[in-house]
Amino acid sequence: MTSRFTWCVIDCADPRRLATFWQQALGWEEDESDEDSVALRDPDQEWPKLLFQQVPEPKTVKNRLHLDVNPRGSSQEEELERLLSLGARRADIGQGADVSWVVLVDPEGNEFCLLQTQH
Repeated sequence: MTSRFTWCVIDCADPRRLATFWQQALGWEEDESDEDSVALRDPDQEWPKLLFQQVPEPKTVKNRLHLDVNPRGSSQEEELERLLSLGARRADIGQGADVSWVVLVDPEGNEFCLLQTQH
């Protein structure tokens, strides 16, 4: 027997705002929502889903878990410009200049990486 990865829950101050960023970044669709949370899923798959859940405390330290994303139909540089226009910001978490990925943060400061390889 094994377990199946079904949800990635992301604590945040404003679930609607953060879900909108990730919806635009990934091209995913809203699956369900209420006043305190918004769930997204890939339109081509039922699972896994991202759940943005409102919590009262702010983010204070570097994530212990982060998402990696790959460009689809564009170069890394083109996708970087698009993500920045959606509200992402570059982040320095100690990565060197010689890495092939770009470290970014979403509108609430959650780190994620933009990889080089197109998918």
